[in-house]
Amino acid sequence: MEVIYFAGGCLWGVQEFIKTLPGVTTTEAGRANGSTHTLEGEYDGYAECVKTEFDPNVVTVRDLMGYFFEIIDPYSVNKQGQDVGEKYRTGVYSEDPEHLEGAKVFIDERADSDRIVVEVLPLTNYVRSAEEHQDRLTRCPDDYCHIPAEILNRYK
Repeated sequence: MEVIYFAGGCLWGVQEFIKTLPGVTTTEAGRANGSTHTLEGEYDGYAECVKTEFDPNVVTVRDLMGYFFEIIDPYSVNKQGQDVGEKYRTGVYSEDPEHLEGAKVFIDERADSDRIVVEVLPLTNYVRSAEEHQDRLTRCPDDYCHIPAEILNRYK
């Protein structure tokens, strides 16, 4: 199994979507690339993200990027849906340079790649979100989500 992290606005919907994808074995709601080692207090530069464990024999980083682009606005800076702020930026993070290269190639091959603002960076820090944020939309399906229901449920 391999691990990659996707930030695409509010993590509730991102996790709900990603966990349904073929080849994804586990997900975890968290925060990536902040400047602290705790979530107490302010976000301190963190992006809300979903830690995604996947089987590379079933799904590739390129495939995952295609799915990810179904749920984000890749041209929006620090905003997805009604969620606004640095913590809602879009990004792909990994400790594996090959994952990052695959994400960059996926973006570079798009005709509008010069307009895309999705971060593709090495993972420098990750903190797991509180239990109340794990699988939130599974437990509370009527909570707010910036991803339309027809997309959230596409691969279920």
